[in-house]
Amino acid sequence: MPVAIYPGSFDPLTNGHLSLIQRSLKMFDRLIVAIAVNPKKTPLFSQEERIELIREAVNDPRVEVDAFHGLLVDYVHQRNVSVVIRGLRAVSDFEYEFQLANMNRKLAPDIDTVFMMTGEDYFYISSQLVREVASFGGNVDGLVPPNVNAGLKKKFGPKP
Repeated sequence: MPVAIYPGSFDPLTNGHLSLIQRSLKMFDRLIVAIAVNPKKTPLFSQEERIELIREAVNDPRVEVDAFHGLLVDYVHQRNVSVVIRGLRAVSDFEYEFQLANMNRKLAPDIDTVFMMTGEDYFYISSQLVREVASFGGNVDGLVPPNVNAGLKKKFGPKP
């Protein structure tokens, strides 16, 4: 398959996300990492910052980083793609992701969702948990790419 879309908030990008990106490139010729912009949420990193952080961390010409507003299925159609990649960390992720995939299938039967299990080294990592640990000055080395770690330290500053 030539192209897939990997949507998410990526606030911030974690090593779990990177693992899924790298593994997706073994199945697809190109991957669009699509930042979902939700006006109801206040992200730590701006849309532009997240795009730049992902581009720096991935640095692969087969990966395009983009952002979208609105329904994922509309964006997928706009990009003329038919496969969406979703990562699963735990059983709790599956229920939510299964509901989402079925809603997307109802809205757009021509779009398929491919679920990929997160590697065992990253199944406990979430962007929310990384933000929380970093906000208290905790060490997130090994959980996020180095450039994201630097961005987190810049956002939160040194802790006593």
